[in-house]
Amino acid sequence: MPTGTVILVGAGPGDPGLLTLKGAQALERADVVVYDRLVSPAVLARIPARAERIDVGKESGSHPVPQRRIQEILCEKALEGKQVVRLKGGDPFLFGRGGEELAFLAAHGIPFAEVPGIPSAIAAPAYAGIPVTSRGAARSLHIFTGHARNDEPPCLPYEAMAELGGTLVFLMGVAALEHICAGLLEAGLSPQTPAAVVENGTLPAQRRISAPLAEIASAACAKRVRSPAILIVGEVCAQAGALDWFTHLPLFGCRVALTMPENTASPLAERLRALGADVIPFPCIHTEEFLQNDALRAAIGRLRDYRFVVFTSPRGVDAFFHALRDLDLDTRALAGCRVAAIAVHTAARLAAYGIRADLVPRKVGGSPLAEAILNSQEPGRHILLCRSAQGDPALPELLRAGGFVVDDVSVYETRALPGDAGNDARLVACPPDIVVFTSGSAVDAFLARTALPPETVRAVCIGETTAARARLLGIRCAVAPRPDPDALVQTICEVKNHGTL
Repeated sequence: MPTGTVILVGAGPGDPGLLTLKGAQALERADVVVYDRLVSPAVLARIPARAERIDVGKESGSHPVPQRRIQEILCEKALEGKQVVRLKGGDPFLFGRGGEELAFLAAHGIPFAEVPGIPSAIAAPAYAGIPVTSRGAARSLHIFTGHARNDEPPCLPYEAMAELGGTLVFLMGVAALEHICAGLLEAGLSPQTPAAVVENGTLPAQRRISAPLAEIASAACAKRVRSPAILIVGEVCAQAGALDWFTHLPLFGCRVALTMPENTASPLAERLRALGADVIPFPCIHTEEFLQNDALRAAIGRLRDYRFVVFTSPRGVDAFFHALRDLDLDTRALAGCRVAAIAVHTAARLAAYGIRADLVPRKVGGSPLAEAILNSQEPGRHILLCRSAQGDPALPELLRAGGFVVDDVSVYETRALPGDAGNDARLVACPPDIVVFTSGSAVDAFLARTALPPETVRAVCIGETTAARARLLGIRCAVAPRPDPDALVQTICEVKNHGTL
């Protein structure tokens, strides 16, 4: 069996948008991912479902997987012929022991590569409004580790630091913060030197504590700063107030749980993160297409009998065209049919297959769709309705009451995902500010998994049908004007800014 390869990848400081393209490509190809504690969940979410995950995370005073064993795991997996990604927070070569791991691989003849990551020493200050160099304030940057073995105070060249005149950045220095500040002061650095501690840099939970050097340790202690955090010392820290951009984003720090399947949540998650939100992927449902669907095959065989083919979701569109393909047919089979879509996102999926929807109601929901169809044609026509097995019965009932003959064909079903005890408990311990629901089944599954009191949940829903289910169960909710990411983001911002529903 040929030997695999180990790629050492820097995951960056936390914001998943700061993972490099080359790092993301390495993750996509990985068979095994060996990762550290400081790699953000949003980056871990990029790991392919087929890949084996191995958590070797450690923190000060707790090393469940010793360093030697981590290196052995990398060798073992590579010798199995696997493509292995060693995923480390920040940059692997900046106080990350990445060099040691590659040296071990080299000694055992294992092929390897290294993908640098954006270090927190630069990114965390940038997100806190602190340029690490600035003409007139600092013309050099010096990075130190504040970590020492056996929890002893770090042995640092404080006298030399005091003479440097640039920006000093200390990583992994929370436990030794008081000692570091005392060492700098004793070496002659002015007590009034601007300083800052940045906790959870680049993440929506980021905090910046600013104070003169003589006071920064006590200020950080009073705010109960915890790792991961960095200390920045130098005149550039005085610019933080004017250059702070991250905490002014409209959704900064707002925790938003997305309950839709992960493959459909990505566009919304990206927009929310760009506005500073703390996005919590919490998929509650998944859809399964009916592969052996005799009813759909039979309906496709008599498409010429239908005046309308109606779709209520992108998933239904996919299922229909998959069936066409399996029957060796293409879009020409729809010649003579009018096509209706419940909303713009479903119409967009039709467009991807080369079909332009003839009818898309202005309002979202089964009732507006039925009304639009009833107003567009004389009764007595046949309609093919391709949708979920859990679809709202009101739509076919309204169409039949209007004189149409409706073949209501289920092309997929929606099922609740089983709970994840760890993730569910973490969400309950720190509940989201806003939950996004795209279906009534997601509402039911969310409440069943979390057991959160419905009256404590604030939600943004797609469509009045979903909102009706949420309100029936006691959830306060707002309804997005359209079922697309931009409309959802707009509604989430309104809910966050108004504070109540």
